[in-house]
Amino acid sequence: MASKAMIPFLVAMMLLTGVCNTLLTKYQDNHCVRNCDDPDPSKHKTFEQPVLQTAQMFVGEAGCWLVIGLIAAYRRFANRRAPAENGYQPVETNDNADADNDAASINSEQPLTGRTAKSAGTTTRGPGGVLRGFGILLLALPAICDICGTTLMNAGLLMVAASIYQMTRGALVLFVGLFSVMFLHRKLHLFQWVSLVGLVVGVAVVGLAGAISPDAKAKVGSTMMAAVAEDPDDAVRVVVGVLLIAGAQIFTATQFVIEEFLLERSSIEPLEVVGWEGLFGLAVTLIGMLVLHFAVGSTEAGRYGVFDMVEGLRQMTQYKPVLISSFLIMISIGGFNFFGLSVTRSVSATSRSTIDTCRTLFIWIVSLGLGWETFKWLQVAGFVLLVYFTFLFNGIVQPPFAFLRPRGNVEELLPEEPIEHN
Repeated sequence: MASKAMIPFLVAMMLLTGVCNTLLTKYQDNHCVRNCDDPDPSKHKTFEQPVLQTAQMFVGEAGCWLVIGLIAAYRRFANRRAPAENGYQPVETNDNADADNDAASINSEQPLTGRTAKSAGTTTRGPGGVLRGFGILLLALPAICDICGTTLMNAGLLMVAASIYQMTRGALVLFVGLFSVMFLHRKLHLFQWVSLVGLVVGVAVVGLAGAISPDAKAKVGSTMMAAVAEDPDDAVRVVVGVLLIAGAQIFTATQFVIEEFLLERSSIEPLEVVGWEGLFGLAVTLIGMLVLHFAVGSTEAGRYGVFDMVEGLRQMTQYKPVLISSFLIMISIGGFNFFGLSVTRSVSATSRSTIDTCRTLFIWIVSLGLGWETFKWLQVAGFVLLVYFTFLFNGIVQPPFAFLRPRGNVEELLPEEPIEHN
């Protein structure tokens, strides 16, 4: 756990890396990679490689193993150095074992409450739990969900502004709540059901704002939109993008529920979970890219499309801004995981809701400043609804009416140390 002096730094770095994730990805989407010298802007082709961007994310997640290795090396160095500095060598005794036995007997006499009781009711929580040996392969399941969700969101980001993308991701709370009730047997209070309805309205208002006043993608040629319709207008583009991003939250919520189920039955560190998911996700993504390239991307119809892996790698390596931004995305995702989990441990999981809200606000401000989108009052209304009902759902604000207030304790729907992703 970090010291109080470090908490502002951790929060600031989590906010910075989280903002960079979305803005750098949108920057790639806006960069021209083909026919850039043509005087007709409509013939310019931008970087549209959502699958390749998903692979970038998994490389960043797999990079968490570097952090884990550095932490392990530091602890080993500190443990070796401490006895020598104090002028003594450790002697093996049974004191530690006796202390552990005493603590166990004391804990067995105390009543278990909340999440402690829930975890204690699971007998597989011991060393490694279900995620030991070949059981670690179970983390491929949330990784596959992450592949589907992230790829759909990257495709949706091609069609909408960065702020609308980030706000639409607020639909995640809706599906997490529903799936937690259906599969994890959680209980939702009345105010939480009201919050879920409010979140649906908020996402709808944000999508409506984008459809009424769409930010034209400078009429740049888009292979993604050619697949949607022969001559789509900007409103259709925004609606399709919002639906893709909102639908992607189903996969992300499924991923969260699976992770919650596995973490309750394991003693593995959340940062290691991210690292394993990064490795599994990268392996599956690369295999899928190869299969889709030979099945679709290498054909005449699929050439220059999202499954043309050779063209995607050519665009990434030939255009320096795309290559640099790819490395920055990998670093920012790895940093977001590390700083996010550090904030969760040092402060609370609830604080992440506030930080994520600030992240959306900063993304919005930067996008407006860069001219990537225009200001919309209706979007402000949708954003306010999303913030309020997210805070209400998480218990940050009290329900406005007495009949909505819960009589008992409110059970958390996500782990105490939720896994950060992007």
